Amino acid sequence: MTKSTASQAKAGVSALIDERADLLVSVSRAIHAHPELNYHEVFAHDLLTRTLHDQGLVVQQSAYGVATAFEAVAGGSGPEVLVLLEYDALPGIGHGCGHNVIAAAGLGAGLAAAALADELGGRVRILGTPAEEGGGGKIAMARNGAFDSGVAAMMVHPADAELLRMDSLAIQAIDVVYHGREAHASAAPWEGRNALDAAVLGYMNVAALRQHIRPSERVHGIITDGGEKPNIVPRRAAASWYVRSESLASLQVLKQRVVACLEGATSACGCSMDAHWENHSYAEVRDNEVLAGAYANNMAALGRTVTDPRTTGHRVLGSTDMGNVSYLVPSIHPMVAVAPAGTPIHTREFAEYAGSEAGDRAVIDGAKAMAMTIIDLWTDPTLCERVNGEFARIPQGVDVLA
Repeated sequence: MTKSTASQAKAGVSALIDERADLLVSVSRAIHAHPELNYHEVFAHDLLTRTLHDQGLVVQQSAYGVATAFEAVAGGSGPEVLVLLEYDALPGIGHGCGHNVIAAAGLGAGLAAAALADELGGRVRILGTPAEEGGGGKIAMARNGAFDSGVAAMMVHPADAELLRMDSLAIQAIDVVYHGREAHASAAPWEGRNALDAAVLGYMNVAALRQHIRPSERVHGIITDGGEKPNIVPRRAAASWYVRSESLASLQVLKQRVVACLEGATSACGCSMDAHWENHSYAEVRDNEVLAGAYANNMAALGRTVTDPRTTGHRVLGSTDMGNVSYLVPSIHPMVAVAPAGTPIHTREFAEYAGSEAGDRAVIDGAKAMAMTIIDLWTDPTLCERVNGEFARIPQGVDVLA
C-alpha cells in the first residue's frame, strides 16, 4: 500500500481513539478505583469484555483456560497483531504499576485497529492477560495456545519517562518451609529444634551471597511464618524469596546457589527444609528493535520523544511475563510517561499519577501509538519481514513455558 494510504489509516485510528477518549478514560479510572489481585480481576474482566461487546466485537470470556482472561478478534487472514491488556493490581498500594493505563490503552488501540482491520486486510487479537504481578497469567495462557500465532505482540507500560524498553530480569519465586521441634522455651529449650533460627540463618546466608552475585542480579525475601508464641520453640518457619538474573539461562545457576544457602541453615539448627519453586519463571523481555523503532516514530508524531535507556541511563528495572511472550512472538514493551522523572513504580505515589490526568493522557497517546504501529505492520510488508527476520536471528535455547 502507498504511504498516503498508511497516513490516512493512521489519521483514521487516531480519530477513532479521540472519539472514544471519554470512554477509555472512564475505563482506566474505574479499574484504578477497583484494584484487584492476581486471578481475582473480576471487575476489570467484566468491564473490559462488556465494553468490547458494546463496541461490536465478539468476546470470549475466560479465554485459554484462565478465568479472568479474555480475547476479542477482528479482521481476516492478514498479518495478525496481538494487543495485550494487563489489569491486576498490587496488595496494599493498588495500581502502583499503572495497569489501569495498560488496560485502557490496549483497549483503545484494539478497538481502533479492529475498525479498520477488514479494510486494510489485517487481523487483530485483543488479549486480556491477568495476573502479571507474580501470577504468570500470560504463561498460563501461552500453555493453552494464546501465543501460537501472530506477527507481533505489543503493550505499553506506564513509567516516569518515555522509554523504548524496560530493563528486565528473569525471575522465579521460591517458598521454603523449615521444620523443627517444639519445646517449652523456658522449661526445656534443649528439647527443641528452632525452625525460626533456621529461617533466620538461611536469610543471613543469602545476605552473604548477595556480595558475590552480578550487579544486575537480585535476591530478596521475607519471613512469612516465625512461630506461634515466644515461649514455644518454633516448630515451623517459612519464607518467600524472589531470585532474579539477566536471563533464564543465568537464572538457573543463581537458583542453585540460593537453595544451597537456604539449605545450609538446616544442619546448623537440626531442622529440615521443604522448598517449592513457583510453577513458572518469568523470562527477560527481548524487545524487537525494528518494531520498537516503528513505535517510537509514531510516538514522536504525537509529540512524545521516546529514549533508549541504554544511551540515556534512565532505566526502569523489573520483571514481567511479557518476557515469556517475547520468546514466542516478536514483541515490544515500551514505557509511557505518566509521572515526573524519579517517581518509582510500585509505590503509592506512582499509583496516584496512574489515576491522574497524566495517566489519562498516556492512555490516549499509548492507544494511538500502538494503533499506528499496527497500521505500519498491515500496510508495509517489508516491516513485517524485518520484524520477523530479527526475531528469527535470536537463539531460542530455553523452554519459556516449562
